Amino acid sequence: MPKEVGRKVIASNRKARHDYAIVDTYEAGVVLVGTEVKSLRLGRASLVDAFATVDDGEVWLRNLHIPEYFQGTWTNHTPRRNRKLLLHRREIERLIGKLKESGLSLVPLSMYFNDGKVKIELALARGKKAYDKRHDLAKRDAQREVAKVAGRIRKGKW
Repeated sequence: MPKEVGRKVIASNRKARHDYAIVDTYEAGVVLVGTEVKSLRLGRASLVDAFATVDDGEVWLRNLHIPEYFQGTWTNHTPRRNRKLLLHRREIERLIGKLKESGLSLVPLSMYFNDGKVKIELALARGKKAYDKRHDLAKRDAQREVAKVAGRIRKGKW
């Protein structure tokens, strides 16, 4: 079987970019069992409630839902178990320092295969207030309107 090349997105957490202001991003490997990888190859995962914590110098991904592999036997995994994330020691120490600041948390943005290995894009994020979310929506709508008018002008339909 040929080795996979490139990046294939399994799941993304679109709501995270709406609810959080992204400060920094990290790419982390994930410790998985065989049936979890088989389920992910079918594109089945949910990052909706997932978050990461740092416990005893290790980063753990919690509440990630990977459904059971339907052809699995008694060796099947539990869907919402805690999974260890693989980061360099310096990255973990940097995260520990930044997480001690108030209001910062670790949120997974996307899960993907990178050259056949499962990776998580992890964000150091600060929660947004309701007025920040409204401001971002208004700004995006204004940019969309400007692009629409610019397209009309470019086509000569103005």
